Amino acid sequence: MKIIIFFILLLSSLHATTITVAVAANIGYAMKDLTTAFYKDHPDLHVKVIIGSSGKLSAQIQHNAPYDLFLSANVGYPQKLYEHGYTINKPVIYAKGKLILFSKKERNFDDGLLTLLHKDIIKIAIANPKTAPYGVAAKEALLNAGLYTKLLPKFVYGESIAQTMLYALRATDIGIVAKSAVFTPTMKHFQKNKNWIEVSTKYYDPIPQAMVILKHASNKKSVFEFYTFLLSPKAQRIFEHFGYVQGDK
Repeated sequence: MKIIIFFILLLSSLHATTITVAVAANIGYAMKDLTTAFYKDHPDLHVKVIIGSSGKLSAQIQHNAPYDLFLSANVGYPQKLYEHGYTINKPVIYAKGKLILFSKKERNFDDGLLTLLHKDIIKIAIANPKTAPYGVAAKEALLNAGLYTKLLPKFVYGESIAQTMLYALRATDIGIVAKSAVFTPTMKHFQKNKNWIEVSTKYYDPIPQAMVILKHASNKKSVFEFYTFLLSPKAQRIFEHFGYVQGDK
């Protein structure tokens, strides 16, 4: 009987439809909750998540990577893909990301961004503005605060916001990272105002994050179902739980 059940499950998995989603690193933190919620209404579908920097994922798509859906950390990359005929729709904003200052060591954040000038801060993790939209936003914030040039020698660059978070945890004194990072189960013990504070949005605009359906998925109904789900109130509540602003705000 157990052998029969095993083969039934095996056959079911073979027939399950797989949706391959290229996901910007910062959204990777929320994907488990998003896919779990999606599976409740679509148990016959499977979402395969490929995580990387938006720039690298975009380059892979242009070299025919077999992705169905692209969730970028900004609007620029999917817009270019749309303009060059790689997508079947215009970019749609699904969420807006925010920045925080994060320190694994508890510290006084009363000075806000000026905390970065404290003498005990020797290395600062920041996403590379050339490859990561969160790096562009961090640079914008520091420029507007008049700190960028002063801090330039201290920067340790991550190629994605996920790598930047890793540097902030292991290799630097502080980091400018995605707010979404501190809402993961492994990070929840870090406390607001002790380990992290939000970077004021007077210094930068929350990062509009856009998605597109790629031509590879033109005939896959399942991809449209997942795309629609990501814009649903249920998914938007999950995005908010992970520190994002809803896409339509």
